[in-house]
Amino acid sequence: MNKGLCGRKHLPVHPSIPEAEESTQRRNCDVMKRSSLISGLQLKFAQRSWNDTLLLVQRCMEKSRIESKPCEPLVRSLERLQDVLHAPCRSVTRSRLEMIAQQQGMGFHVTEDTCYLTADLFYLEVLLPPCGGVQEVKVALHGEGPVPSESFLKTLRSEDFAAFSTRLKDLFTQYNIPGDNEIKLKLLESLQFLVRDLQKMTGEAEDCDPQQQLVNNNRTGCLVAGKEDGLLTVLFYKPPNDGMSNSLMQTAQVTVGASAVPRRLQMASVLPEPLQLDSQGCPVGAPPSEVPGEMLPACFLLRLKPPVPVLSSFVEKLSLITDVAVAQTDQQWAPLHRLLMAGSQSAEETSDQLDLFTVKVLPDGETQRYVFPGASWDAPEQRATVVEAVSFTHPAQVPALLQLLRHQCAVNALLRSCWASQSAAPGTPSDSQLFEVRPESSTSFSVTFTHPRTHSLAVLLVSVCGPQQITCRTFGAETSEAFLEDHMKNFLSIPATMKMLLSRLETASPPHPKSHPTSAEEDPPALMEVSQNAAVPEDSVSKTEVSPNPSVTSHLCSPVGTFAQQAEL
Repeated sequence: MNKGLCGRKHLPVHPSIPEAEESTQRRNCDVMKRSSLISGLQLKFAQRSWNDTLLLVQRCMEKSRIESKPCEPLVRSLERLQDVLHAPCRSVTRSRLEMIAQQQGMGFHVTEDTCYLTADLFYLEVLLPPCGGVQEVKVALHGEGPVPSESFLKTLRSEDFAAFSTRLKDLFTQYNIPGDNEIKLKLLESLQFLVRDLQKMTGEAEDCDPQQQLVNNNRTGCLVAGKEDGLLTVLFYKPPNDGMSNSLMQTAQVTVGASAVPRRLQMASVLPEPLQLDSQGCPVGAPPSEVPGEMLPACFLLRLKPPVPVLSSFVEKLSLITDVAVAQTDQQWAPLHRLLMAGSQSAEETSDQLDLFTVKVLPDGETQRYVFPGASWDAPEQRATVVEAVSFTHPAQVPALLQLLRHQCAVNALLRSCWASQSAAPGTPSDSQLFEVRPESSTSFSVTFTHPRTHSLAVLLVSVCGPQQITCRTFGAETSEAFLEDHMKNFLSIPATMKMLLSRLETASPPHPKSHPTSAEEDPPALMEVSQNAAVPEDSVSKTEVSPNPSVTSHLCSPVGTFAQQAEL
């Protein structure tokens, strides 16, 4: 007892003990108040479900703001709550649809079992049965009946609201026609007449099998009618499969866009009934003066998917066909090969940032390297821009536009074949074949390479005269040019053609020596042209125009003198 009493005597007496007790009491009071508040809230909302609470929060959120769009942090919070619930309840789905409609700038209306997401030129019907889930989704254009949409229905049944929102945004963009309601209705009507005329012109079924010959050769390509919720799509170019890269289908959506200059657009079909054909089997349209039309602040568009890098000379030709000028000041211009290489990981620049090197790995593991001298490609005729849409005003202009775009796509496909879509594996062999690609005109280029037997330089001249017309000529290498042309047309691949050419040269018998010509007039004109312009003069490769890279000089510089002598023969 004494020890205990002594110990208690030595305990310090803290002067703030009353204050601490008072603070503790205040905290306890606050906790009791909060508990009482929570209990009151629980009692108040005891009969409400989580879904009803979410709807109440949403209504309060909208009433508290003047702006048409709700607060983004609150929207994200509400979305997270709804994602956590994963409930197929009709009220949850309805609230998500309303939020998506508001984000897209669309109207939203509800009846007993149906939600309507409305825009100026179309609307969606979403049928929500009382038992939960989504029963049906329909899309209706202005003046037309609702059509069931499997794509929208699939995304909603899987509760993938993000995919539904993305697809709705695409649809809204497709029919986001400029102008007031009266102008929009007139443009939609004109677009519908255009689509019907194109379907008459194609001479094929609308839902055709996108076969390569039909896509590449038909005057209007292969038309895929816009079922459910899509615009008319034109499949107009598909390069052949060379076995080394994916063949990309080139398409165009037919739509309308704003124009600074009013254009006269059709308000009726330009093809009279019954359909009349000319000597080549093409439909004959009525004279423009006999077709009802109206001046509208818009024009038709071929919206290219994906966008196409187009040479400046081709851009001018597109304008001549449509009589719609292209504002070149609004375009970003660059050498064609650089636009084609955008996004490629297999291309690398030299230190002077002029020359570009690419690597191509063939299916058998063989590696080819290509160099594009910057000084040669940075020329006015190689100036190009990425075209996303082509404007036009009459359906008769479409065949010529598609043919010109096919021509450009053929040039692009050949140049793209020189590099891979992904970066090459590390440790590329230094003794791999090296080729130099130089432009000779806007649609022709030369490929300089080392002859496998004579170790001298040789040149393959490739000219793309049209989407289906490719010519090949060789200098310093004797082989069948007709065979090369057939191979190039079938595969549209420079690496595949060069591999075949080198194989034939390596197994062919040595060429017979030729006598030296007595005058320069005996030289073939094409050979003289290539020898002057295609990197075959004696000092053209050894200069910095290509690159001081040792791997380049070891493959191209040493045999220059030998090939220069052969070029004179």
